Amino acid sequence: MAQPIPLEVTPRNAREELRKRLERAPDEHAEAILAALDVLQEMHNQGLLEMARGALSVRDEILETLAADASQPEAMRAIRNLLFWRRVLGSIEPDCFQAIFQAIPDGIARATAPREKPVRLFGLLLRLVNKDSLRAMAAGVDFLESFGRRLQTAGCAAPPNTAP
Repeated sequence: MAQPIPLEVTPRNAREELRKRLERAPDEHAEAILAALDVLQEMHNQGLLEMARGALSVRDEILETLAADASQPEAMRAIRNLLFWRRVLGSIEPDCFQAIFQAIPDGIARATAPREKPVRLFGLLLRLVNKDSLRAMAAGVDFLESFGRRLQTAGCAAPPNTAP
């Protein structure tokens, strides 16, 4: 008859395994450890660790204040508006957004630059029929039309003037 093979499993020593792993860590992760220490030192130099320690010590007060403030109707509207603007800004292509904001300093520079001749009405009219000016005016009118349509459907439009 067959004899059972004796199986002796040595009990696992989790502390010993952790100690051995910790002993190997400086060799295996030296670069990462040094980078983490640099970050930690910079946080200390900037006072971020003290700030974090202070915030942790008064966390209950901070949470109570945030909860009280967040329950106000103004805070709820502000949060909803921020979420809305996140969607709006996220829907605009960065190239279009960049074009708009690059035009601002260009326009200010042109408006404040010294001119050889004074600005005349006829000169402005000639500039208004320029293809770039017409494109910008068309975009402005498109925006105003859309804005007016949205005001009407959202119920934000002012009531009609009933005064004589």
